[in-house]
Amino acid sequence: MSTPHDRPARFDVGIVGAGRVGAVLGAALVRAGHVVTGVSAVSEASLERAASLLPGVPVKPIPEVVSGAHLVVLAVPDDTLEPLVAGLSSTGTFTPGQLVMHTSGAHGISVFESAAASDIIPLALHPAMTFTGTALDLERLGGCCFGVTTVDLARPVGEALVIEMGGEPVWVAEDDRVTYHAALAHGANHLVTLVAQSMQLLGETGIEDPARLLEPLLTAALANTLQRGDAALTGPVARGDAGTVAGHVAMLRKVAPDIQPTYLALARATAQRALLSGRLRPSAAGPLLELLAHEEDQP
Repeated sequence: MSTPHDRPARFDVGIVGAGRVGAVLGAALVRAGHVVTGVSAVSEASLERAASLLPGVPVKPIPEVVSGAHLVVLAVPDDTLEPLVAGLSSTGTFTPGQLVMHTSGAHGISVFESAAASDIIPLALHPAMTFTGTALDLERLGGCCFGVTTVDLARPVGEALVIEMGGEPVWVAEDDRVTYHAALAHGANHLVTLVAQSMQLLGETGIEDPARLLEPLLTAALANTLQRGDAALTGPVARGDAGTVAGHVAMLRKVAPDIQPTYLALARATAQRALLSGRLRPSAAGPLLELLAHEEDQP
């Protein structure tokens, strides 16, 4: 719980990028008592988000958004972040002592190297959450973890900003930033693909509402895994039921060949983790892994 002494002073904030993340974090900062003095937005969707979540905040060109702000939030795609920082630095847009924060999970503060001469205070504050770009996200920020990377002297300010936005700061060292982001992307993004493929297969059976069937099963599986890790594993791979797995693979080859490679890769990874954790007996693992290797080698 933060105290008045922990909280940063009220800032004038410039939001560069009214995407799903930028507009929501801007609204969260306003809710915390800061003042958003400008926002950049180009597309129709971003202009609508800015109007909805940041009513009354003027839409300005990026240099005007940055100029004069105590805190600048760069909420732009990963690949455009470094060129943006370099451009703002080369044009003298940054001011010494300015807090400049980005929301990218993949980058730490090394992305600010081109702005070293500008004497800014770099912050990498990444909310580990999927955003809709609506007011619903403001409530979801409650308890959301933020990956925090910054210079040591700015760590209290960065963590206080996260707390003010309703989140929970989690320190991530600069050298660990890519690992941190890969873990989140692997877990969240690939989960979407996996669940969508499961729904696709259920749709092949004629089931009208695949999501309704899957929700209790997947909710329980997720909760159990978060609590117990590999010990939560169940199913034919963990039991070493090579015949059942072979039936799945044969069906996928006919019905959904686009899903078969995913199934094989995940079945192999599952078998290996189950073997290492003691869930799968070595005597059962051999035939199963041999089956999977043979199927993966098929053209």
